[in-house]
Amino acid sequence: MDFIRVDTPDLHIERRKEMMKKYPAEMRAIMGNSPGTALWILLVVATQFAAAYLLRDQNWAIIILAAWVFGAWLNHALYVFIHDSAHNLVFKSELANRIIGMVCDFPLVAPGAMAFRKYHLIHHTRMGQAAYDADLVSDREARLVGNSSFRKFIWVFLLGISQAMRPMRITIQQFWDKWIITNLVVQVAVMAATIYFLGFPAILYMLSSTIFGLGLHPLGARWIAEHFVTNEGQETYSYYGPMNPIMFNVGYHMEHHDFMTVPWNRLPQIKKVAPEFYRDLKSYASYPKLLVQFLTDKNLTLYSRITRPG
Repeated sequence: MDFIRVDTPDLHIERRKEMMKKYPAEMRAIMGNSPGTALWILLVVATQFAAAYLLRDQNWAIIILAAWVFGAWLNHALYVFIHDSAHNLVFKSELANRIIGMVCDFPLVAPGAMAFRKYHLIHHTRMGQAAYDADLVSDREARLVGNSSFRKFIWVFLLGISQAMRPMRITIQQFWDKWIITNLVVQVAVMAATIYFLGFPAILYMLSSTIFGLGLHPLGARWIAEHFVTNEGQETYSYYGPMNPIMFNVGYHMEHHDFMTVPWNRLPQIKKVAPEFYRDLKSYASYPKLLVQFLTDKNLTLYSRITRPG
């Protein structure tokens, strides 16, 4: 098994040029930041802490069930907001976007906003280049998981760990910087305060919400849907199913790669303005169906990714 190796450029660049040439005014009108996202962030963060407070005296089984049924959606939403803040799409100020990104981390337990910001932006400029793109797994990880349904099941369940470790593979630049250290210190302080005031059941609820939001959940196939190749030659895929409204439109992934300066609440307008650019591209209508396909299809593995030299 091996990755799908190509020497062609990122096709989003050319498509963006064509769309801007055809619809310059319409595309520019939907670009820019969306400060209202900050209100959603504060609401979701407050709701998660409120839920943790209400669950503080429940047994572990009830807490984990609540995390799967309810909390996973909210913590997943916070990852969507971290994504927008990484692209400076919440506020105009880079500093303000960094701060609100770290606020998103509060119910996620593990600090990741600043590391995500650092490596995700490289994902857009060097997509598919193993030395730079932290969205790719290592050859060792792909080979370890292989095409075993059981090992793929475990990989999906522990996907958060896989994602957290990938930046360590990008040795071309140093991982630690002042922002990642700040993120860590702030998050440790928040978690210490959470344990002091709400107890360890709150951490169990929030951590379980994070694990489910990143893995074995109706949301779980999002990470497979975005770039795993299921249509020969197509590197990026969108999801147009019914969960988009409660996922804050993160399913519009082709559109995001085409226009990284469009915030989550205006992503659907890209396809509405220029439907002809997406009509013949494969997309998904069901994440659970794709998750089952990933787990059972021997030909769909961690190697089902396009890579290019660099």
